[in-house]
Amino acid sequence: MTSCGAPAQTGQVALAPGATIIDGTVTAGGAPVRGAYVRLHDADGEFTAEVVTGDTGQFTFYARPASWELRVLSRAGNGSERLEATEGRTTVELGL
Repeated sequence: MTSCGAPAQTGQVALAPGATIIDGTVTAGGAPVRGAYVRLHDADGEFTAEVVTGDTGQFTFYARPASWELRVLSRAGNGSERLEATEGRTTVELGL
């Protein structure tokens, strides 16, 4: 079966000056959550983007430095976390 999600990303990604990557994993009870929907919302709560986690619960967004909220929807549970993304890479673990 072919998935419509983004392929696994490996290696280093070159970023434009001022850009950021927001990445991390979604876990429940310490185990990765595959197939969770991770949504990126701006500081005003406006929906910006959505990705589905891979086999190891990983997700990646390409954004800009700003205040963001990540919202997770999955069969294992739902959750959210606010963060300040800085230039470069901001990594989070979202435990449900």
